[in-house]
Amino acid sequence: MKNKEFDIPFSGLKQGKHHFEYQIDNTFFDSFDYDEFYSADIEVGAVLEKMSNMMELTMRATGFVNVACDITNEPYDQTVEGMLTLVIKFGDAYNDEDDEILVLPHGEHQFNIAQYVYEMLVLSVPSKRIHPGVEDGTLDSEVLRKLEELQPKEQKNKKDDTDPRWDALRNLLTDKK
Repeated sequence: MKNKEFDIPFSGLKQGKHHFEYQIDNTFFDSFDYDEFYSADIEVGAVLEKMSNMMELTMRATGFVNVACDITNEPYDQTVEGMLTLVIKFGDAYNDEDDEILVLPHGEHQFNIAQYVYEMLVLSVPSKRIHPGVEDGTLDSEVLRKLEELQPKEQKNKKDDTDPRWDALRNLLTDKK
């Protein structure tokens, strides 16, 4: 199984909270054949609370991924912050259909959280990625200059561009008053 470092062997753990730390880089995303990030530097902290009949896993992630801007295609560091809570119960068969509940078969002694980490991180990156320099106007880019040049010009006097048929209808409305 890939990403063995994300296996959590819970059978030998005492009841209570247990902490796990992971450092995520691009090799993690490569293992999922995900190539939208140029690079990644993310810290994931996981807290597993083991109780007598179930467990609760809470994961938090902070860091950045280097992505291309959707407007200029310039690479930039996008901050990533994510959180996921997962309830782990025991049942007759493995079931991960629910996003928030994982059912492990009785007798299981470990589970792998790599898929949950992957989904949490990918979903925490905005779907529209805009370089901060585009938003504050500090990015000097040939693409931005070309977009500005091709932008439609505002009409100077909208009164001259109205359709006379609509003007006649507007007059009917104003004549009523």
